[in-house]
Amino acid sequence: MSIQASKLEFLAEREKIALACRIMAMEGIVEATLGHISMRVGEDLMLIRSRGANDAGLFFATPEEICLFDFSGNAKEPDRGFSKPVELSLHGETLRQRSGVNAVLHAHPPAVLIAALSDLNLVPCFGAFNIPAAQLAADGIPVFPRSVLISTPEIATDMLESLGGHKACVLKGHGITVVGDTVEQVLVRALNLNILARIVLEVAQAGGRAESISKEDLESLPDLGGGFNDLGGWRYYLAKLRRSGYDKW
Repeated sequence: MSIQASKLEFLAEREKIALACRIMAMEGIVEATLGHISMRVGEDLMLIRSRGANDAGLFFATPEEICLFDFSGNAKEPDRGFSKPVELSLHGETLRQRSGVNAVLHAHPPAVLIAALSDLNLVPCFGAFNIPAAQLAADGIPVFPRSVLISTPEIATDMLESLGGHKACVLKGHGITVVGDTVEQVLVRALNLNILARIVLEVAQAGGRAESISKEDLESLPDLGGGFNDLGGWRYYLAKLRRSGYDKW
């Protein structure tokens, strides 16, 4: 990291977003340069991964690439040669219109894409195998039917109508939007959503169709809490990233 970058405001938050981007790439829910995570850092301020002239993709994201904007996409720091994401409105409007949301993740998991295009519903088809994924499915995962870029406030507002009060939304023919309290939470939710979609898809490929487990079994699943689900998951994936040597800038 350059000396100039080490002096950036919200440096710890930028580092966390960059690491989360690398984990998304490591786990295969994004490819190359596509996908981004944002974090609320003020009343009308967010940090979000942006692109520079030498962008090498999410697997190599750095804190320097995480830039400060208001929710409308106006830069709120000196120009450092990075351009804002085309889909900044996806993040800005979500943070503007959902006051309880502090982090937004957008990714393109292939399993989710194929399941949605195959009209396979992401239902809670398992229980103790992956409790957070089962509870995410039980909460409901709506589908936004358009496959366009979420590049304007109007399209973002339409997407948010589909999302409603849920934690995640499938963008048919496109990807996913996941919302939550923290970067750790949206990352772990997105990865669990990908696991759910992969199981539903593999069941279909085996000739079956995933069905929801019983209401009784769903209600028996414990609330493991954010410390176990989110922070525990974050520590696991960060350790996995570290072991591969991709946690250094």
